[in-house]
Amino acid sequence: MKHYYTDGSASPNPGPGGFAVIDLDKKQPVALGKEANSTNIRMEAMALIAAYKLAEPEDEIMTDSEFWVNVVTKWASAWKANGWTKKTGPIKNLELVQELYQLYLDKPDVKLMWTRGHVGTEGNELADEWANKARQGAEI
Repeated sequence: MKHYYTDGSASPNPGPGGFAVIDLDKKQPVALGKEANSTNIRMEAMALIAAYKLAEPEDEIMTDSEFWVNVVTKWASAWKANGWTKKTGPIKNLELVQELYQLYLDKPDVKLMWTRGHVGTEGNELADEWANKARQGAEI
């Protein structure tokens, strides 16, 4: 079983963005990415998508994005049932919502968990550090 930590960064927000997926056992990134013009929310989703693509059954994915945990575990099923719409208007980053939600459905044995960010949790701090490095051009 692997433990992945994910994070996304954009600075300024919106602005250049980066994301990272950390394998906690190795204490190093296993996925990095960037966009020239992005947001923290987009980068958080892209990190989760990358983690799900790596994950095997029983693996755990930790994120400090409570928003994205809620999207996939609470809201996306209703949005999908309503033709990918919500009462308050269009769904932002719909392509990321759809891709992440499908990965979540396809891998029900992968555990998605929220963790409080920036409180000294090793995996979260490493993911934050590497998301910022990715934003600045770091690659694996």
